[in-house]
Amino acid sequence: MHNRYSRQQLFSPIGENGQLLLKQKHVLMIGVGALGSASAEALVRAGVGKLTIIDRDYVEWSNLQRQQLYTEQDAQEKVPKVIAAKKRLQSINSEVEIKEYILDACSEQIIPLLADVDIMLDATDNFDIRFMMNDLAQKYQIPWVYGSCVGSYGATYTIVPGKTPCLHCLLAAMPNTGMTCDTVGIISPTVQIVAAYQVAEVLKYLVGDEKALRKSYLTFDVWQNQHYEINVEKIRNDNCPSCGKSPSYPYLSYKNQTKLNVLCGRDAIQIRPAKPIYYNFDQLAAQLSPYGDIQQNPYLLSCQAEDYRLVIFQDGRVVIHGVQDIQKAKTIYYRLFG
Repeated sequence: MHNRYSRQQLFSPIGENGQLLLKQKHVLMIGVGALGSASAEALVRAGVGKLTIIDRDYVEWSNLQRQQLYTEQDAQEKVPKVIAAKKRLQSINSEVEIKEYILDACSEQIIPLLADVDIMLDATDNFDIRFMMNDLAQKYQIPWVYGSCVGSYGATYTIVPGKTPCLHCLLAAMPNTGMTCDTVGIISPTVQIVAAYQVAEVLKYLVGDEKALRKSYLTFDVWQNQHYEINVEKIRNDNCPSCGKSPSYPYLSYKNQTKLNVLCGRDAIQIRPAKPIYYNFDQLAAQLSPYGDIQQNPYLLSCQAEDYRLVIFQDGRVVIHGVQDIQKAKTIYYRLFG
């Protein structure tokens, strides 16, 4: 297998020395869905030494359209994504050490895994975890690459602690567009483009070519043929609670995490965001209408789906009726609300 990486080594910014460096590096990835599948395969084929993959979900039929590591058999058997991913990735490159964790990522569980991590890659589907990753990156001085995609729109940004603005600087407060892959869909070219940019940034960093890292926040719409790069170098905020001069790492604290409560005797789970979110009910009704019958008044919106009923309040609280399992409730919530 001496020539496995020969074409990659011919690329002068990597070369033989870069390939040796890759073999010594450890990448941690949260999420092995669409972005995670594409990025994990690319990194394993590139010969990264160790890859840690974290995901809480299992393979479903709707994943197969864009999540390239999985098969129909995985969906039939509802195999956890990290298990199916590891099996496929090891068959691609047995030289790579792959550690898999079936976890609902939270800071307490992730911190013990960071000891020898060189860079983190965001392949998650919600901003709770992204802001947690951002604070972990700043606290433990580990670079990470943000990525998101929905519909035909994608975005990515590379964050190097102490050198670039962090995600908190960029977004200032928890965003909520209401758009997710489950409400407005996703096409696979969007996924592949974001993953390609993310993996390129990871490879640059791992081979020591930091000057080649992209400094801009990149967004695109592959369907509308739009591509933008936003210069964000000057928005770094010395008072940022995540990366400023006196950081408090707010998204590692319990009070800034989404809360889940089982409502006893009601066969329901309430999900309360860390901060109030004020939805446009008319817009939300349009997004949720494919899932069931919608009813609304000035105070709440209800969606009766096939297996459960959602009730969304003006302050962003969501009650999911017909569900007793917290993990299932989280899956429904993040799929529909991001």
